[in-house]
Amino acid sequence: MSTINPSGKDIISVSTDWCGKKLTLEVNRVGFRTSASVLVSYGDTVVLGTAMVGNDPISGMDYFPLSIDYEEKMYAAGKISGSRFIKREGRPSDEAILIGRLIDRPIRPLFPKGYRQEVQVVASVLSMDPSFRPDMIAMVAASSALMLTGTPFDGPVAGVRVGRVNGEFKAFLDAEQRNESELDLVVAGIEKGITMVEAGTNEVSEDLVAEGLAWAHEMIQPAIKLQRELEAKIAPEVREYELILPNKDIQAEVDAWTDGKLGDALRRPYPERNTLIGSLTDDFHTAMEEKHGDDYVALRVEYAEAFTNALHKDVRNGIVKEGIRPDGRKLDEVRPLSSEVGVLPRTHGSSIFTRGVTQGMNIVTLAPLSYAQMVDTMEITDGERRYMHHYNAPGYTVGEVRRLGSPGRREIGHGYLAERALMPVLPSEEDFPYTIRSVTEIMSQNGSTSMAATCSSTLALMDAGVPLKAPVSGIAMGLMMDGPKPYVLTDIADAEDFAGDMDFKVTGTANGITCIQMDMKVHSLPVEVLREAIQKAVPGRKHILDHMLKTIKEPRKKLSPYAPRIEKIIINPEKIGAIIGKGGETINKITSETGAEIDIKDSGLVTVSAVNTEAIEKAIIWIKSLVEEPEVGKIYEGKVVKIMDFGAFINIMPGIDGMCHISAMADGRVEKVTDVVKEGDIIRVRLVTIDERGRLSLSMKPGDLE
Repeated sequence: MSTINPSGKDIISVSTDWCGKKLTLEVNRVGFRTSASVLVSYGDTVVLGTAMVGNDPISGMDYFPLSIDYEEKMYAAGKISGSRFIKREGRPSDEAILIGRLIDRPIRPLFPKGYRQEVQVVASVLSMDPSFRPDMIAMVAASSALMLTGTPFDGPVAGVRVGRVNGEFKAFLDAEQRNESELDLVVAGIEKGITMVEAGTNEVSEDLVAEGLAWAHEMIQPAIKLQRELEAKIAPEVREYELILPNKDIQAEVDAWTDGKLGDALRRPYPERNTLIGSLTDDFHTAMEEKHGDDYVALRVEYAEAFTNALHKDVRNGIVKEGIRPDGRKLDEVRPLSSEVGVLPRTHGSSIFTRGVTQGMNIVTLAPLSYAQMVDTMEITDGERRYMHHYNAPGYTVGEVRRLGSPGRREIGHGYLAERALMPVLPSEEDFPYTIRSVTEIMSQNGSTSMAATCSSTLALMDAGVPLKAPVSGIAMGLMMDGPKPYVLTDIADAEDFAGDMDFKVTGTANGITCIQMDMKVHSLPVEVLREAIQKAVPGRKHILDHMLKTIKEPRKKLSPYAPRIEKIIINPEKIGAIIGKGGETINKITSETGAEIDIKDSGLVTVSAVNTEAIEKAIIWIKSLVEEPEVGKIYEGKVVKIMDFGAFINIMPGIDGMCHISAMADGRVEKVTDVVKEGDIIRVRLVTIDERGRLSLSMKPGDLE
């Protein structure tokens, strides 16, 4: 297609078949003033990817200033926000933040070290096909836009969300297929390897995950090839750039100063190692200031980065050449563990989990189902979150002075990872009708806090009496590549994370994996290396789980005395209106007179909660009286509501009357109905039959009432 638009440039479009649908990339239709913009269509989903690149590197910055945002637009799904007061899109939902992170993680490592130009990427969903999630199309849009900016982006990147239904892997699953799938696997990569993995699984094997990685990497190739085709047609002008790297002379000077001061001198357990590095850093800057005088003020940032590089190189050399880690551990050794439960007296469940210097305290709160969080996003209609995991890590946890504020992208991501790890083992609503909030307060950080959050959450849930199907443990693994040879590290700490080539988190039960998150710091890794890393996580995860089970073997049989008591009953969904009443009159009367809270699901599940069992019992009796179905053979106490020549109508349940024929009022002959009963009498009757038209026949005969 080639038409003229206001930009004066031809609209250029390329297409290919991808996983059964047409994928189209189009430029020059919109976004005339961006560094690059691409309109991506797949089915009825349309995503605009835009990229803006700053002109000059930002001086004094020690990281790459890249921001990637995923924009949900309610109109894309034909929706208006369910908020009563705010209809405009505002702060991104947690789901949008998580997808933004999902796109960022495979892209960031593909820029060269030292690149300091500011880059902003926005993926905006303009139209959403409800048959699949749009997140992977947004990833293609972001990558496509970056490919046309002329920056040193070593893409393109593409990703797929993979499920497994009826024993077969499948991409772009619909909602029904996602519910049936035993795994939800996101894989992103480039032509030669994988750059990011995230998965939630239902206790599947390590081999199955590895098979999914290989299948997914093959599936992304058409989307990568199409981006290459678009780049060739556009032929973007290469931007000049300058990498901000330590001066070689400065690095040599720093290496000479640190010679003999690293290695064995720093191989101490944490936090002793951290203290030694802090002292060595102070000594280093003091020595450099004395040597360079006033000139050092302008050079301090470069010297600091060179010093950090020397530390990272020392960590890698120890592992690759000597098989010794910074704190003296073996490659497969887990840091010392300790844990306890029931640490807070008034909470419903609590725990502390400590691994080395990393420590997480978790608190569990139980509430009625009505306290579930309503989810109002572009994708989900009338959704609810019954289980929530929140993660907090203030500045003091890393020894820093830092302003408190709302959770950032990292905190939201870590909380979601721990939440996802436990989802497969939570009891159903019917078995455990509670809303569950799990909060991890990180107390100290030195690597793998998200896995501390997972372990502490499992312990606190068991302490709260939540009947988990199986306990879950988690471990953070690391990887360093020496040429083609991988060195896999169990339970990585900060120093190994910063110096390594990949960190990945694996959670699971004794039966299999529940969650995986992998982030590469090199450009990509082959599937076989990832398979080895996943397999080597098994012993460490088991070691941690064994420790946890020594602290608490199984969920407590009784809830905390401070947790609300909840009872459930199942009713005919057609009877829900009888409980609610006109304008909510009936249910409001029940709650006000009994003090109980009542929650009703469309399925007919009714939960009744209160601080004491007496209030629950009163409410349940009341509810049953409103919805109970007549039962043949059962004796009822009813009220005579109408007298007829041939018998009497008796109200045995709210809204339900039965007929007691004159012949069934006594053992002998009855001349007149009024000889036996009068309107308003309260009498005992047995329900004898219910005919095909739903009419009830009652008996007052003494023999039938025995």
